[in-house]
Order: sequence, then C-alpha cells, then structure tokens
Amino acid sequence: MENQNTHAYDDSQIQVLEGLEAVRKRPGMYIGTTSVRGLHHLVYEIVDNSIDEALAGQCDKITVTLWQDNSVTVEDDGRGIPSGMNEKLGLPTLEVVYTVLHAGGKFGGEGYKIAGGLHGVGASVVNALSEWVEVENCRDGHAYTERFERGHVARPFACVGECGEKHGLTVRFKPDPTIFEETVFDYETILTRMREQAFLNAGVRIVLIDKREGKEREEDLQFEGGIVSFVEFLNKEKAVTPVHPTVVYMKGEKNGSIAEVAMQYNDSYNETMISFANNMSTIEGGTHETGFKTALTRAINDYARKIGAIKGDDKGLSGEDVREGLVAVISVKLTDAQFESQTKAKLGNSEIRPLVDSIVYAKLCEHFEENPADGKMIIEKALAANRAREAARKARELTRRKSALESGQMPEKLQDCNERDPNLCEIYIVEGDSAGGSAIQGRDSRFQAILSMWGKMLNVEKARADKIYGNDKLSPMIIALGTGIGAEFNIEKLRYHKIIIMADADVDGAHIRTLLLTFFFRYMRPLIENGYVYSAVPPLYKLSRGKNTRVAYSDEERDKISAEMRGGNPDIKIDISRFKGLGEMDPTELWDTTMDPEKRSLRRITMEDAVAADSVFSVLMGEDVEPRREWIEKNAQYVVNLDI
Repeated sequence: MENQNTHAYDDSQIQVLEGLEAVRKRPGMYIGTTSVRGLHHLVYEIVDNSIDEALAGQCDKITVTLWQDNSVTVEDDGRGIPSGMNEKLGLPTLEVVYTVLHAGGKFGGEGYKIAGGLHGVGASVVNALSEWVEVENCRDGHAYTERFERGHVARPFACVGECGEKHGLTVRFKPDPTIFEETVFDYETILTRMREQAFLNAGVRIVLIDKREGKEREEDLQFEGGIVSFVEFLNKEKAVTPVHPTVVYMKGEKNGSIAEVAMQYNDSYNETMISFANNMSTIEGGTHETGFKTALTRAINDYARKIGAIKGDDKGLSGEDVREGLVAVISVKLTDAQFESQTKAKLGNSEIRPLVDSIVYAKLCEHFEENPADGKMIIEKALAANRAREAARKARELTRRKSALESGQMPEKLQDCNERDPNLCEIYIVEGDSAGGSAIQGRDSRFQAILSMWGKMLNVEKARADKIYGNDKLSPMIIALGTGIGAEFNIEKLRYHKIIIMADADVDGAHIRTLLLTFFFRYMRPLIENGYVYSAVPPLYKLSRGKNTRVAYSDEERDKISAEMRGGNPDIKIDISRFKGLGEMDPTELWDTTMDPEKRSLRRITMEDAVAADSVFSVLMGEDVEPRREWIEKNAQYVVNLDI
C-alpha cells in the first residue's frame, strides 16, 4: 500500500533562506540560546569588535551604555569601518558588515593580525536579532550613518557631515522582543564581562554606564597590570589569603602566537582556572588549558623530587593535587584561532598546547630556583592535598560500605519513586520536614522522589572531600544521586535526570539554594553543565474571591490576576495573602502550584560564565560575612531566576 505522506515531501518543500532570515529562523545556531544568556551575547559581539580594534592598537576607550528602552550603545575610538563601496556586492562596506553573514576584515590581510571575531557574523547576527540598529561611523573626518530594522535597511547609508578629529564607531541596538525570552539587560552580568576585557587588554579603558531610571550607575575600568591584576582581583573577591607573596607571571611568543599566564596559590581548597583565546572566554577549556595543566604538574613534581619532598619510586603528585588552591588566568592570542562554535567555548589549535607547556614549565622551574620559599610552600600545599585525597578515598569507601552500593538501602530521608529509568525520574530536594511531608503526600510517586533536608548544610567552599563524605546532610544526597563526587564523578550512574531544588522564596531559601548549588558547582559540576539541575519556582501570592482561588508568582502577575478577578469592577474585594513558605501549603496546593509538570515553573540552572559563577559562589560562601549578607539581601527577590 502506498504511503499517503510520500508526496508531502517534494521539491517545493526545500526552502532557501535569504540574507539574515536564517539567523532569525534559527538564532540558537549563532548565539547559543534566546534566553538571557543569548541576550547578553549580543552586547559581547559588538564589544568584541571594538576590542579587536584595541588588539590592533587602534582603540583606547570603549563605552557601553544601557538605556531605559532596553537598547544598548557601544562606542569606541577606533578607526571606524571603511566608508567606501564593496566592489563585489555593490553595497556600502558598512552595510555589508551589518547585513551579510561571514563578511568582515578578519579573514586575512593586514587589517587585523589577531581578532576574536573570526567568523564574520557578529555584527550581522546582532542586526538580524534586533528590533532596530543605528550605526554612526566616523572615518577620515566624515560622519556616516545607517539604520536597520530586523536586519533590513530602514535608512540608507549616508554621509551626514564632518566629525573633525573624532574617529570610531557608535552602534546602538535594541534586541527584538519577538526573538528573546527576556530583553532586560543585567548590569552585573555585563560588568563582569567588561571587567574581564579590561584585565585582558592592559591599559584599554572600558566605561559601563547604566542610564535606566532608578538604576543609574557607572563603572570605569582600566588595569595597567593586565592578567596579574586579574589574579589579584579574583583572590580579593574570594576573600582568600595567598600562600606566596607575588603573582607568578609568564609570557612567551612563537610564530605570531602569544601566550600569557598569571597564577598564585591561596589557602582555600578550590581551583579557579580561567582561560581565554583572543579575549574570548573559553569556558570549556581547550589546548591552552591542557598545555598549562601538563606543565604545572610536571614542574611541581620535578622540583618536589629535586628537594627530596618526593623520594625515590614514590608516586608523584596528581594534577588535582597541584591545582588545589590555585588561581590561574591563561590568555592566548593567535592569528588563526580555531573555536568549536560561534560562541567560542573551546579552543582547538593544536600548536598552542606545546607553546603554553614550554613557557609554563620553563618559567615555573626558573621561579622555584629563584624563590625556593615559594616552591616549598606550594609543594607542601600539594602534599597536604594529596594526603586529604587519600583520606577522602578512605571516607568514600566507608560511605560506600554503608550505602546502597553495598546494602541496597537508600537514605532514611529519601522517599524514592517507582520508576527506574533515569530519563523519566525526578528528585525534589526539599528543606524542612513540614514541606517534605507535604511534598511526599502531594507528589506523583511513579516518577517523583523526595529527599528531605533539615537545617543548614556544610559550607563546601571551605571543606575538603573527606569532610563532605562524612557530613550527615550531604552524604544522603550523594548516595541518592548515585554519581559519586569530584574526580570519581560518573554521570552515567545518575539516578534522576531532573534534580529540583525546592526552597522558600525568601532570604533563608536563597541561602539554602546557594549552599546546594555551591556543592553541585564544586563537586558535581557536570550536573549543571548537562542541564540536570533545576530550581522550583513556588508561588508568592494566593488570591481568593469566594470559592475562586488563584496563585501568582510575581508582583506583576498578582496585579494582573487581581484585575481579572474583579472583572472591571474596582469595588470587588479580592483577598490576597503572601505564602510564608512551602511548609504552609497543603499537599494539593503544593502539587498544583509547584510540582505538577503541566502547571509548574522550573528554572534550569546554567553556568553563565566561569568567572561570574565562581565570584558569586565565593562571595556567598566565603568567610567574609558582610559581602554575603549584602548580596543575599539585594538579590533574594531574584534568586529563583538566577542562571548560575
């Protein structure tokens, strides 16, 4: 029998997307996501073009301004865009840059030796995904302008007069609300990225200005110390004490590629390694990170053997040992950067690995010879980490003997689900016995497991793995999830593909959520990277009119629902109460508002970027109480929406 759908797919079904239509049709291919992260990526694309001018030695100042209408201006004092016509396309060069994919001055030639924007799609993608873009180009004493709307020319390219001594490019754009889930820019997120760029480009001045009503502020960023200043800043943010007095700085060059590394050890137990390629944050690492790790481990082991800290045939220190308490920034600049995607998360250039390796090994060996006290302190710290790792192994084995791996018993506080396929299973981690009790009664036991926690759990920012395995709050969660932690983490053993943190929408709930996220970030990071961790979004308000009851998840939704329930009659009284916590909801309410897959709201936890995430965790979980209190009080109302 002939398939009735055979003729549904024929020549007429093949679509050819013209110009920037492809970007608007599939924005995720170009900016990764249409979430808040993708929104901010638009700013970075335009700023990166200005940074490329700075790399070419043609730009000293970049100004980023956030406006009340959710538009952004990026202004630089670079060379501007060539003002003539593109011979091949018969269009003004500025128009080609903003309307043609893979068009730019970074594919070869002398315009840019080193650049982050190597794909030639940045400006045109921003144009495609914006409601409108206005460009003012000051070049050779003349001012040129052009306006675009949703990728199309709205006001043609024209010379509008003289600009005297002024030179550079000013781009103002407003993201398209029909493309993005959210169009409100976050000042702190952009500030973090701009601060990175100022550190990576010593001497370049970047000014961030917020002109939005009630949010007016300004930050002037300029760091002559470059990545050395970056390491000092990270240590200060983490409120840690360096174990050796100076930041070790290394730099080398080969065949036009430049590698810089700055590093310093501190008294914490955590590793902070941040890498960049042509100023792009490579959050997934790459060949430059591999070269650094290999050289660091080799140099420290060689020096440890030389001074007798490791004897004879004794096993050497592992990479994990030598990186405990390390803060390192790796920055490479190369003429032909090969990234895995337009979002430039991982560097692939094979020639960079041996360059970084040789520089780091040679400079570290030299530093140890000239500063033996530094070398001994670093080796003592690595040996202590090695001993702690062995203690953690023994604690882990003890935990396993007591756990489900041996006995088949799950933690007492876990009410497991009946389903065994991890793809279909979800676990709610609930704070408090009353909320846990309601969740257990209200859940769908076929696929929803409940793990009740009580009290404040261990602050893992200041704890080693051996303490974590012995902690009565964390051990049940480790057993329930099944993956192990740290170096032995195995995501294939994960028992639930949705891990949902359910805490109250207040400051205490924010603290609990942060403690859990800190633990996942430090010891089970792949859970976040693979999108398995979520935050439940409980309602804030209950609205009643007679027997009609509804809930609201925000002040705006409360006002909207209240108006709907009045039906246009302002005299009708609506009873509005604020939920004090999850524990006061009965099982039915908790199911209807927070647990029913058909109705609930979940926020997937992601890592916006390594620097911002690490900074947030360190402020919240470090020993300095005041910054933590200030941050929680300022951000508690937003914490369920955090993309960390």
